[in-house]
Amino acid sequence: MSSTPLENAAQRSRHLMPLMAIALISCLGGCEYESNDVALPSASSPTTEARTVSPLPESGDTRMVRPLPKSGDIDAGTYLVPVAGYTEPFEITVPDGWFALDSKSLGKDDPDHPAEWAVYITLWPANYVSMDVCKWMGALADVGPSAEAFIKAMAAQASTASTPPTKVMVGNDSGFEFDHSVEGDVDINACDADRLCIHSENRFTCTHGYSTRGQRETYRVVDLNGQRAVVAVGNIAESINPELTREARVVFDSIVFKSDK
Repeated sequence: MSSTPLENAAQRSRHLMPLMAIALISCLGGCEYESNDVALPSASSPTTEARTVSPLPESGDTRMVRPLPKSGDIDAGTYLVPVAGYTEPFEITVPDGWFALDSKSLGKDDPDHPAEWAVYITLWPANYVSMDVCKWMGALADVGPSAEAFIKAMAAQASTASTPPTKVMVGNDSGFEFDHSVEGDVDINACDADRLCIHSENRFTCTHGYSTRGQRETYRVVDLNGQRAVVAVGNIAESINPELTREARVVFDSIVFKSDK
């Protein structure tokens, strides 16, 4: 059984980084945020016409301009995140203090919380959705490539709840946004493999799940010319520093899709 990025992260050493003071500035979907400090590095300089965009590499990839380890801290900047099956990679901008577990997920610790990856961004494909997050083995449904099918499957999922989807624009691409969280008193220890499976990249294992009942996520589901792309921002508990959750939202709002041609 493969592990999720969140579960693998428990084995790495903690990186306690200063939190950025971020308050409300504008974001997609109608919310507003404001920044007391510079939340993200500028996409371009007034004196520079071009910028360097480096990808988050796969393990062992030596072709990158700025190769990064499969697991470790990353510098503030903008990165391309290619995902198998998509014609356009993700572009995401992060401030200092974030780290990568793999080529499709980022996280940041809360120094005042015992768990690692207090907030995170996931960029994994979501080809299969579990019909019941607790009893998920053998019940991962292929929901096809459409954004609408994924949203309906998530809303119908047992032991979780989704908010009604709202239309958003992610760069030049249209999509939908909704919140997702555990509903009820489901006992994780009584679930298949002692985990709550939300969705998966493949039919036989769970590649994305929740480790606590207090975990919450916001999803954006984008239609890229008939190909579904799914990105999410989450935190593992309501007790996470609100400044850190706001910072994660700013990183989430930076995501766009760029042509690799």
